[in-house]
Amino acid sequence: MRFLPLGLVLSLLAAPAAAADCSAYYDRVKLIGEAELTHAPLVGLPPIPDVATAACLRDVLVRVLEQQGGLGRPIGYKVGLTSKAVQDRLGIPHPVWGTLLAAMLLPDGTVVTLPYAARPIVEADLLVTVKDEGINQATTVEEVARHLSDLKPFIELPDLMTGEGQALDEIVITAINVGARLGVQGPPLPMTPEVAAALPGMTVRMTGPDGPLLEAPGAAVLGHPLNAVLWLIQALKAEGKALRAGDVVSLGSFGAPQQPIGGGTFSVTYDGLPGGQLKVRVGFVEAGVN
Repeated sequence: MRFLPLGLVLSLLAAPAAAADCSAYYDRVKLIGEAELTHAPLVGLPPIPDVATAACLRDVLVRVLEQQGGLGRPIGYKVGLTSKAVQDRLGIPHPVWGTLLAAMLLPDGTVVTLPYAARPIVEADLLVTVKDEGINQATTVEEVARHLSDLKPFIELPDLMTGEGQALDEIVITAINVGARLGVQGPPLPMTPEVAAALPGMTVRMTGPDGPLLEAPGAAVLGHPLNAVLWLIQALKAEGKALRAGDVVSLGSFGAPQQPIGGGTFSVTYDGLPGGQLKVRVGFVEAGVN
């Protein structure tokens, strides 16, 4: 098991990149970081006073994972809670965001060994790539599309992290970096006005080892998947941040999360986009099973 040196956590909390002074809450980062690195359920997390403090802890956690967890540099963002059903269930009436690190993104067809997380889930998602920083002035999905280079089919593999008795509210979700853990990306489709216009009407289907699991329209993500980018632009701006050329953005789940219990292959297809069907696959195998 790997544990975070207190000195490392304290030095990161003192770093200028922190969004606020959250040094009084270093023990929360230590607990979350240890849960991340050991794949242990997060329990007994002391209270975090507000979302601003949680955002500061999230940024520190990202640096801990980069430096201590070997996950590479930040390469973009994930937008979570983009489904109204999930928002209503958790009582959070808007999306949330976390940071993606380079080693979190895996190629199509990767086989992942279970358990890779404390509470692993599988979600049908999409990934887009920022072409230039003009995207930060976008106010419509059409303008967003003009500043994206491509989109990729994407199966996100987040970690809900929390154990029995641990609350999972907006503050905790923010502090745990929205559960960013892994994801499998398929081949890119160049972004065009035609592709952007087709996104809400496409059909997204997930199939698991025992058959179909999900069928949803592209509009299941905030009415139009690129609305997730519009929301993220404003959310980042509120924290003094901005999208940069080359950043990737995970747009959120098109339906209920699934659990990869027992292994097997999950695939997601996207029909109705110019250029034909997109598809991405991920496999799971239990540790110790050949």
